[in-house]
Amino acid sequence: MAKPLVREVGEWDEFTARLAAVETVELRARVGGYVESVTFAEGALVREGDLLLVIDPQPYEAALARARAEADAATARLELARSEEARAVELARAALISAQERDSRQQRRAEAEAELAAAKAAVREATLDLGYCQVRAPISGRIGRRLVTRGNLVSSGEREATLLATIVAVDPIHAYITADEQAYLRYLRMAREGTRPSPREVRTPARLRLADEEGWPHEGWVDFVDNQLDRATGTIQGRAVFSNRDGVLAPGLFAQLRVRGARPYTAILVPETALGTDQERRVVWVLGDGDVPVTRDVTPGRQVGMLRVIAAGLTADDRVLINGTARIRPGMRVKPVEGSIEEPADLAAVETID
Repeated sequence: MAKPLVREVGEWDEFTARLAAVETVELRARVGGYVESVTFAEGALVREGDLLLVIDPQPYEAALARARAEADAATARLELARSEEARAVELARAALISAQERDSRQQRRAEAEAELAAAKAAVREATLDLGYCQVRAPISGRIGRRLVTRGNLVSSGEREATLLATIVAVDPIHAYITADEQAYLRYLRMAREGTRPSPREVRTPARLRLADEEGWPHEGWVDFVDNQLDRATGTIQGRAVFSNRDGVLAPGLFAQLRVRGARPYTAILVPETALGTDQERRVVWVLGDGDVPVTRDVTPGRQVGMLRVIAAGLTADDRVLINGTARIRPGMRVKPVEGSIEEPADLAAVETID
């Protein structure tokens, strides 16, 4: 016999989640040529800016030198055109040349300026192409296998650019879940009633565990809920984000995810074994006058470890029979032994909402 356990608990809903990288990048060649060297180790962690692969730069060094020479020539032509324009203006003032000749030299100066601008743009383009010969990591994360090796010819272009490798961000990591329309409507109503804030407005705590883990060791929060339900399945996608500094969580893994439900409330809990069934009724045995057990109709709530929340039918002062209920018969007198209900080890850490 023991009095019910009274604790503050919160609602958590469980979903099956699929882990996915926050960022995924496909490394593709931006210039064509032969691969000179590959400097990364397959499956290694790389940092943003690390050199991963080098494409033979010699053709692009020559192109840059040619573009710079053309820019120097354009600069010289522009200086000559400006000088001729200045002389033409002075001669035109003295009526020694026609206005048409003056305008012609002004036009040649304008053309020379345009040619210099185009030459400078060619220098910038050649400089970029030369820089693209060094393929660097655009993000930090874990790189995949080498898809090309030294000596291979790679292509550039929007459609035919050669895929060199892939990088996925490791920390943090996303967990995607799919909720049915019943859950969506329940969350929507709770947000309107103020019993649970909308995850679109505030961070909603989430917990995660992998298939071989006990408890819920990974803590995060819901950071995204889609803007519509899938018409074919009647479900909506949500997403939580988790820290992954130790690298245990990997994209593609399945996991169990808990999302905070209602706000914390004071609950009455009894052992699952104390609950009985009488036809369609759920009952518990409580001690009445003279230590005579009587059944009490109750409304069970959610399960918390090995305990069950009693939503209605019990009070904190009731004396509940927690052992030996199978031997009890209506009207029989018992000699109760004082006991206690053990609190789940993870109740404070997992079930209670701060």
